[in-house]
Amino acid sequence: MNIKNKASTAWSSNKNVEKNQNPVRYTQFSTRYDSETGAIWCWMQPDPRPCINTPLIDELTQLQQQLTNTYQSPSSNSIWSFKHLILASKTPGIYNLGGDLDLFMHCIENNQQEKLRQYAHKCIHLVHQNISNLNLPISMISLVQGQALGGGFETALSCDTIIAERSSQMGFPEIMFNMFPGMGAYHLLARKVGSTLAERIILSGETYSAGQLYDMGIIDILAEDGTGQQETDDYMKSHNRSHNTIHNIKKIRRMIHPITSKSLYDVVDLWVQAAMNMSQKDLSKMKRLLQLQKDLKDSKTIEIEDNVLIPRRGEWRKVKDVNFPLTTHLGDNVLHNRRKNDTRRHA
Repeated sequence: MNIKNKASTAWSSNKNVEKNQNPVRYTQFSTRYDSETGAIWCWMQPDPRPCINTPLIDELTQLQQQLTNTYQSPSSNSIWSFKHLILASKTPGIYNLGGDLDLFMHCIENNQQEKLRQYAHKCIHLVHQNISNLNLPISMISLVQGQALGGGFETALSCDTIIAERSSQMGFPEIMFNMFPGMGAYHLLARKVGSTLAERIILSGETYSAGQLYDMGIIDILAEDGTGQQETDDYMKSHNRSHNTIHNIKKIRRMIHPITSKSLYDVVDLWVQAAMNMSQKDLSKMKRLLQLQKDLKDSKTIEIEDNVLIPRRGEWRKVKDVNFPLTTHLGDNVLHNRRKNDTRRHA
């Protein structure tokens, strides 16, 4: 669904950008400015896999800095401003599949602890900037349309508001390879739902539906499939009408439930140490998760222990040993294996 957009050009080409500043060319995402809602949309599409890779981190950090500089030092003749930054995905059915497991394995197997720490610290800087709203009077919104796992889920949680389509799935699979999510998961979940439920979610390794997370209070707005962009647009318009109140409520939340950069760095340093102590058995399981990142991009399904991630429409028949009726990734009920029976189900 298209969003009404009075600004047909990208925000970075707006006249608010300083005359001598060259437009920034991003390779891991694209941006669009919507003047009607005062929003900047950031459509992530990391390559070669939909994960939190180093180029994506560096470019998002560059975007954060560019927005901060532009907001704080506007040109004298500017009428441009923004109130919202939305993190969404251009990859169909996938928001983000988490950390760069290929990099993790390389660092662990080659004893490159400092390289892994540098990656982790970049992640924490990015997450803390999101949590702090770039230290600007703006809101951070995550629009999840599909799978958000590990670091992808943490990215969504780092925003003020999570809007998710009903077929979306989120979770932390790290326990499958004897690790834990270290880039803010515990902080962010505990602030939303308390430590007990945060630990239960992290230690379960389960993939939760958007509906389950909405009932828990983790997702703020549950949208029907295909309506996520419109729901986001409607939310921002409502937000803009009550901007003063909402902005101050967020300030109160940060006062009552602060998440400091120091505590985030302390946790991620524990994560780095734990990663470097992983066994070969654990690394073998991580390798299977890495294969999952690759295969989900191509709409394939992999079964990892007891967790089966259902792919996008049209791919359910590739799942082996499934008990029917089956609920697909989009919420459809499949009553039988249509490869074995030509009978068609009726609505």
